[in-house]
Amino acid sequence: MPFSRLGGFIAERNFRQVDRIRINERIRAREVRVIDEEGGQLGVMQPFEAVRMARERGLDLVEISPTADPPVCKITDYGKFLYQQSKKAHEQRKSSRGSQLKEVKFRPATAEHDFQVRKNQILKFLGEGHKVRAMIFHRGREMAHQEVGRAKMTRLLAEIGEQGQIETSPRMEGNVLVALLAPKKGAGATMRPTAQAQTSA
Repeated sequence: MPFSRLGGFIAERNFRQVDRIRINERIRAREVRVIDEEGGQLGVMQPFEAVRMARERGLDLVEISPTADPPVCKITDYGKFLYQQSKKAHEQRKSSRGSQLKEVKFRPATAEHDFQVRKNQILKFLGEGHKVRAMIFHRGREMAHQEVGRAKMTRLLAEIGEQGQIETSPRMEGNVLVALLAPKKGAGATMRPTAQAQTSA
């Protein structure tokens, strides 16, 4: 596991991030703008006054916007604040990795049942918000009859229709005909593919 320049494992970063959040007497600004636990504005005051108000309510004073002028602090439960911050970071990470590039592979001679299975898989991916690279692989003598693969791709795009949008039109990359599809807003979410697709030819 890698070390930081100051020593210790990178995995300890979360603890150092918590340490950077100033609370109560650790808040060093001359004045702070204070928000109560309900989100109401309490005005600008010196930190010791805000800490006193927080303690009277059995809560903490947490600096939530240190770069503001003056810094913004909130009267809240520090443990609850950390939980909410952790939950928000988790949702952001989940959202950032939610959209992926999927690949679904066909052959010019892919049978009808397999074609439908793969098409349904593409619709499922689009409905989940993923981009899809539709690929038709040509082997041997199939390269001499690329119109067969193009016809299959044209049919695929037509049947997908309004469920997605074409980001990159079909083009040959070596022996593979490739088209890039992207989700269309408001489309695809209600699709319920009836078969589980295979993603390899």
